Amino acid sequence: MWAATGFGPSQDPSEDAARQPTGAQAAAQASPFNVCHVGVVLRVVLGVQILLWLACLHGAMGWMDWVTRWAAASAEALPACLLWLVLVCAGRPWLVRQRATVQWGAAMLVGGLSGAYGHVQFALLGVWLDMGGLSPWALAGPVTTGAALAAVCLAWLRQRQGRAVPEQTQARLVELQARIRPHFLFNTLNTAIALVQVDPQRAEAVLEDLAELFRRALASPATQSTWAEEVDLARRYLGIESLRFGDRMTVRWALEADADEVMVPALLLQPLVENAVRHGIEADPRGGWLRVESRLQGDRLAIIVSNSLPLPEDGQARAAGRPGHGIALRNVRQRLVLMHDVEAQFEAGPRPVSPGAADECYVVRVSIPARRQPLS
Repeated sequence: MWAATGFGPSQDPSEDAARQPTGAQAAAQASPFNVCHVGVVLRVVLGVQILLWLACLHGAMGWMDWVTRWAAASAEALPACLLWLVLVCAGRPWLVRQRATVQWGAAMLVGGLSGAYGHVQFALLGVWLDMGGLSPWALAGPVTTGAALAAVCLAWLRQRQGRAVPEQTQARLVELQARIRPHFLFNTLNTAIALVQVDPQRAEAVLEDLAELFRRALASPATQSTWAEEVDLARRYLGIESLRFGDRMTVRWALEADADEVMVPALLLQPLVENAVRHGIEADPRGGWLRVESRLQGDRLAIIVSNSLPLPEDGQARAAGRPGHGIALRNVRQRLVLMHDVEAQFEAGPRPVSPGAADECYVVRVSIPARRQPLS
């Protein structure tokens, strides 16, 4: 019965190996050279601009002189800054394999060359103010400044990575704590025991799906998986819960097939559907429904998980269904930010079931870049 829905354990060890990050991917995930994100680019550019603002204040004869100096310096520094970011992003696979001294040297060398590029392209435009032409001595300042700013940027990136590692560890601990709930384990085992005499094959399938859920949660985690893998894991979880709730739980899927290979944070969907079951269906004596949708919108993937809420007159069930949303959702939001920074969008809260309706449902909406290759 469940084989038709894709349930059942993986018997191929190569599938487990494929889910684990390669050595290069693991090194990339642990490196500070994560400059390919829009958020990092914006922060680096803004930081350089702030330094220029402060530097141009020195010796300025007035606000107009200060603005003129800053505009000239910015026209030279901005292309150099962007070139450094592009080169570091392109060279990241090589940089992450080097020891720290080589990383510092390469980053500063690229920074010096980028500074020279910014000076040359600005000089060739013929709009610089007494910059000494293109003599070797005139390039000494831009090269030195570029190397120094590159060192500052790398120091910030290393400090940022140092903060991210404890955050990732804490997110992982919260994730495991949320995943291995004793009541879920006991309920599943009791369900399997009850099925042993009645339907042994179904009992075996329940235990196999439970083993798969725990294997995914406890294995050395890859930070990314495909959307298809996330859907498969969520189906396994809901298959187990459907035995407990029976007709009280209705699940609807609206999935876009073209999104199967999009990379998402590992263990993204299953906590969301578990959250929907615990605080929507389990909290309501009448049961309820949940719906999982995926949509490709241009170069982004939208994931929408919605669930029914207890009726307003059922105050006790409704109170039980609301507070717990925060813990699981904060964890998911944190992992989205760690992977996609400012490119991730996350919204959660009650919404009317339909326009003008009094009944509410709880909706979680995630939007991330639709990348089909792991971030390196």
